[in-house]
Amino acid sequence: MLKWILHKMLGRFEQGYDYDAGYMHEVIDISTSAGLRYFGLPMLSQMRGPVPELWAGAALASVLDGDCGPCAQLIVDNAVESGVDPNLLKACLAGDFSTAGVAGLGYRFARAAIGEEPDLEKLSGEIVSAHGKKALVCAAYAAASCRAYPVLKRGLGHGSACTQLNLGGEPVFVRPKRPELLQA
Repeated sequence: MLKWILHKMLGRFEQGYDYDAGYMHEVIDISTSAGLRYFGLPMLSQMRGPVPELWAGAALASVLDGDCGPCAQLIVDNAVESGVDPNLLKACLAGDFSTAGVAGLGYRFARAAIGEEPDLEKLSGEIVSAHGKKALVCAAYAAASCRAYPVLKRGLGHGSACTQLNLGGEPVFVRPKRPELLQA
């Protein structure tokens, strides 16, 4: 019965976001317990806090660390649904962090937290002074957890090639962190 409920919930998610979650249907069939745990990930990754733009930038950088395809599209769709201006996300993708504003700060923070930039302490201080400690916690959760989805998907043999993201009805090409992802 629990498997049926999990499959049904996942099916609704797939329909709502035009997303193929076949890999998670497989996981549910293999281990109901593992499938159930998957549904707990949004408690971490969707903790937007007081500044959705900060979360969106951090979540985007995190997911791009592991994927530039369907998982990244889900993040941008979630961000836009929560009121984040798609132009801020486009600016993040273009590396124009000053135009991206708070989203750019979140993006840079996540990259630093993941380990690619040396100025993590400075960025953390900027977040706390401008938006408070709760915003920092939310950005840290996004940086740590949003990349879990593509890593899990790829680890289960369902990695996707890079695709264009759709932001505000416009296609945006994402240069992958890992060029080998371009090989489908």
